[in-house]
Amino acid sequence: MVEKPPNPSEKARLRRELLTARRALSADALRTSARALSRSACELPELAGARTVAAYVSVGSEPGTRDLLDALLAAGKRVLLPVLLPDNDLDWAAYEGPGSLAEAAHPGKMRLLEPAGPRLGPDAVTGADAVLLPGLAVDGRGMRLGRGGGSYDRVLARLARAGAHPALVVLLYDEEVVARVPEEPHDHPVQAVATPSGVVRFTA
Repeated sequence: MVEKPPNPSEKARLRRELLTARRALSADALRTSARALSRSACELPELAGARTVAAYVSVGSEPGTRDLLDALLAAGKRVLLPVLLPDNDLDWAAYEGPGSLAEAAHPGKMRLLEPAGPRLGPDAVTGADAVLLPGLAVDGRGMRLGRGGGSYDRVLARLARAGAHPALVVLLYDEEVVARVPEEPHDHPVQAVATPSGVVRFTA
């Protein structure tokens, strides 16, 4: 039997629910979760053994990544951070510490912190050993629900075209690991999820 494609409204409804829950988190809860998330993620073999990690700077009520970025840098990792391009694709630049971030205002886009160093090109991500992905949920199969902007769909497609196979790790809050998320043909499973309370790995 052919499985029906997901109803777009199903993804939209789930995204609304998850974003509403995130917005309800207090500043203290966000700070505490960010510290715990950094500890959890650093325990993952996929990150411990990586030389280059493509990560991102969290915004708003996303699971906080700033502590994790500094921990990766302190562990001697090369950390790449995204730079949002006008067409929603991502360029990359190296993270060199908190002072290397600058606010970038994109017309019609969120206000983001981006690395101020030289741009390395969209293909730089293909050299990463691990890629940290933002998301809103992941299910027991490792299928990830993103925010719907499409930037990381392009990243994943670029990795596939290049034949690159970095570890894919999504960073979430504990309650965002769910039974099932709507899935489309272009969606890629992740290898692991890190949350403030620990990690779940979907492949050996």
